[in-house]
Amino acid sequence: MNAVDLSVVIPVYNEAENLEALCREFTETLGAWGRPFEVILVDDGSTDGSFETLRRLQGADPRLRVIQFRRNFGQTAAFAAGFAYARGRLIATADGDLQNDPRDLPAMVERLEAGEFDIVCGWRKDRKDTFINRRLPSILANRLISWATGVKLNDYGCSLKVFRAEVVKPLKLYGEMHRFLPALASEMGVRIAEHVVNHRARQFGRTKYGISRTVRVVLDLVTVKFLLSYSTRPLQMFGLLGVLMGLAGGVLLAFLGYMRLTRGWSADGPILLLGVLLVFTGVQLLTIGLLAELQARTYHESQGKPIYVVRQVIEDTDPAGTSAPRSTRSV
Repeated sequence: MNAVDLSVVIPVYNEAENLEALCREFTETLGAWGRPFEVILVDDGSTDGSFETLRRLQGADPRLRVIQFRRNFGQTAAFAAGFAYARGRLIATADGDLQNDPRDLPAMVERLEAGEFDIVCGWRKDRKDTFINRRLPSILANRLISWATGVKLNDYGCSLKVFRAEVVKPLKLYGEMHRFLPALASEMGVRIAEHVVNHRARQFGRTKYGISRTVRVVLDLVTVKFLLSYSTRPLQMFGLLGVLMGLAGGVLLAFLGYMRLTRGWSADGPILLLGVLLVFTGVQLLTIGLLAELQARTYHESQGKPIYVVRQVIEDTDPAGTSAPRSTRSV
């Protein structure tokens, strides 16, 4: 196979009306761009004939690759499958509803390469969606995610992104975590840029997003925050909570004991129960933290997974002499 410069991963779920225009736009735009590319379309268990359309389109254009799921697994799973099958040096993501403009991709790739970035994220600055059920929840979610992860982006929900393959391929995705890809990758110390992209109104079909997904996104955000901050040191989170609760319980019990001895107070009552509960809860949290430390060490050591990520190595090709040229190896 010829080297592929760019792989575009597009999840598809019941988008039969959009597929012909979608494939035509991406192949014409990237064909005119002049670099080798492939478009990976992942059919996420569609029931409207999307796969039959994709199979026909792929038969006419070998630059298209089609992956069919046995059932609907969700957008995150579709992206994960696309990343696994992608052969490109760079990997882009997009939606299958024609709202992302493929003409933005060449400029995003140029921005990534010129600035030596690892990820370039699209920013739908002039978004063509309804305000109450789409744009408002997105604004609130973007602020919450930026605050919680420390990776400040204006538009986490925009699927139009470009990644270096070595950054996105190792990521393990679950739940609704595709929207947190920049935050998850930030653990490697990646460099991220935003690029304003054109956003178009949906012409066919109906959206699969809404306010109902907000709760799932928030729960996944809690997971992402824990993975970013405490995955290699869980005792610092559970232990801190345990120590604080244990100290609070100890102070209450000491106060009750002092008042019992000096003032003759009765030790029975809700304050005693609260103190005992806080002490026992503190001990339990410390124990959970220690068990989590063991599990984290087992996870990293059993997989041989390092706790660091190397960008590149600069070294002399001949360590014995000083005349040999230096070599740079990307990792």
